[in-house]
Amino acid sequence: MSSDSPTAAPSSAASPSADTPLALSVQHLDVTYRVRGQDRLALRDVSFSIERGESYGLVGESGSGKSTAALALVRYLSSNGRVSNGTISINGLDPLSMGKAALRDLRARTVSMVYQEPGRALNPSLRVGRQIAEVFEIAGQSSGDARASAENMLRKVQISDPGRVMQRYPHELSGGMAQRAVIAMALAVSPSLLILDEPTTALDATVEAEVLDLVAALRSEFRTSVLFISHNLAVIAKMCDRVGVLYAGELVEQGPAREVFADPRHPYTVGLLRCIPRRGQRKDNDRLDTIPGFLPGPGDNVTGCVFAPRCALAQDKCRTAEPPFFTVSDVRTSRCYFHEQAPDLPRATPASIPASNSNGADGADGAGGPLVVVEGLSKTFGGNVRALAGVDLSIQRGETLGLVGESGSGKTTIARVLLGLTAPDQGSVVTLHGTPLNPDARRRPRATLRALQIVFQNPDSALNRRHTVRALISRPLSRLAGLSGARLRARLEELITSVRLEDRHLPLRPSQLSGGLKQRVAIARAFAGGPEIVVCDEPTSALDVSVQAAILNLLADLQSTEQVTYLFISHDLGLVRYLSDRIVVLYLGRVMEIGPSETVFAGPHHPYTEALFSAVPSLDGERPSRIRLTGEIPSAANPPSGCVFHTRCPRRLSTGICESTEPPLLEEEPGHQIRCHIPITELRTIQLNESAPSQGGT
Repeated sequence: MSSDSPTAAPSSAASPSADTPLALSVQHLDVTYRVRGQDRLALRDVSFSIERGESYGLVGESGSGKSTAALALVRYLSSNGRVSNGTISINGLDPLSMGKAALRDLRARTVSMVYQEPGRALNPSLRVGRQIAEVFEIAGQSSGDARASAENMLRKVQISDPGRVMQRYPHELSGGMAQRAVIAMALAVSPSLLILDEPTTALDATVEAEVLDLVAALRSEFRTSVLFISHNLAVIAKMCDRVGVLYAGELVEQGPAREVFADPRHPYTVGLLRCIPRRGQRKDNDRLDTIPGFLPGPGDNVTGCVFAPRCALAQDKCRTAEPPFFTVSDVRTSRCYFHEQAPDLPRATPASIPASNSNGADGADGAGGPLVVVEGLSKTFGGNVRALAGVDLSIQRGETLGLVGESGSGKTTIARVLLGLTAPDQGSVVTLHGTPLNPDARRRPRATLRALQIVFQNPDSALNRRHTVRALISRPLSRLAGLSGARLRARLEELITSVRLEDRHLPLRPSQLSGGLKQRVAIARAFAGGPEIVVCDEPTSALDVSVQAAILNLLADLQSTEQVTYLFISHDLGLVRYLSDRIVVLYLGRVMEIGPSETVFAGPHHPYTEALFSAVPSLDGERPSRIRLTGEIPSAANPPSGCVFHTRCPRRLSTGICESTEPPLLEEEPGHQIRCHIPITELRTIQLNESAPSQGGT
């Protein structure tokens, strides 16, 4: 097989004419950081290009160099970073040789960037309208014209009442609306290149889908080229014509996105794809594969293939000679000597399920009664904001109950009430083993505190930075489990082994650990007291897919061996489907649907559940037609009459009953309850026969 340099021309776009420069051309790019007096190479010999109107994706684990590449393009690197080799061309212009005035003009008129967190891109002290209008003023418009242009741009990004939104401050906007405002600013001057750095990571599935649809529509309208950075491979497959896979600062595979993900030809790409739960994979019958080991650090002296220490296909020549790019097809390249064998990469994690001490989740059959019962759970904040309204649910021993729904649906409020961090309204009943729980955790007995633990979304804010790993895990062992001396040390050793930590990690502090290792410490701490139920509140949303797979496997193994029960909260429906035995769908503080995981996913669905599922991009082929929900989520302080979902429901009945009467939560199939005026048999017929829902009455 002959070697070749990376192919720049995408399969889906025509080659540019000789007098039309590429939107972006990056050739042999090296980026170096100066750290403690030493130069550390963060990007090595990276080359790719983007044609006009094309969308190109960059994927890889945290630390692979994705954001560094984006920042280098517009010279936003930190003061200790520099481009040490290679060339960059944006519309034929060289940003590396520009003076300050020319560079400012390039950033203002030619290239725009959208960051992961819109809160950091918006000035909290200025109204949104002023910030967007400023972009047009810089382009030469008068103050009045700039405000009109800003309002029109907000309308283009599907904000229904732009005049009102312009008067708001950033903190008054939802996450999805704030991100749309940032996109409006980025597109205000019709840039030829739009850089999107993880723009949807923190968004709900429905809001993510709206933002992606918006980017696709505006790309088509303005003929904008897009560099899309994400660790969500399904999003890249949906949004990008071509993709480049970065590992430890090197581009290891490149080609049309759909082809690369359908038939990966580098072991690292294969590993990334195997980390994602696919349709049919569940904790009961399979474990996710993982990528062993860790990324090399910036500046590490690497000989041969940079991925060789983690690759099951590696041979001697991989460790001694750096592989060139091999031509897989006319439009695909792979930096691997064994790219033809890459699809058959041996698994790093056995697919078999560990033997459990008893029935595990299969024991969640109600024998002996449920572990937790919630009856009539309501919670009102500030006198009129009703976050929860009469929620009834139960959790069986050894099962995982998944909670899904958009932000503001009440998921975290339920978790906080269960943990005693938020007191419910009078009349609400929450029991553990049939005994009512005190609403204040400080007034609960030690046995109850030990039984209920939580793993938070962000381990950085959950772990005391001053304590070592040993102290963080040992404290609950002594205070909750009452262990000391040899018994404490033995249990500590057992815990760190179960979460795949090593003795060398014990003297370290959180700042010295990767995100995945921090979350393992948080899980070990949660299990230290021998809990009966663990609340997992978005425990993997901030993690790479490789670390995410290891954490999901760990949770499934611990459940199998320790017989622990999970309340699993996530906006990633693929993870919920993999780990959950039953699923609760919440909307505006009400349970809209509840049932066994596969039953809920198979349908028929509540119309809200149907919209949630249709919004999720997939690597498994075509999804059902996208169901677009119109309007914002209503305020919990002033919920709609009747069915609270009727203002956004694409299947609202024309009889008026949806507006006037709240439907009951009915069990029309064994274990499967839906809150909807449309009978379940009719929902099944509609959802089977219609390729897309109508926007009028049913």
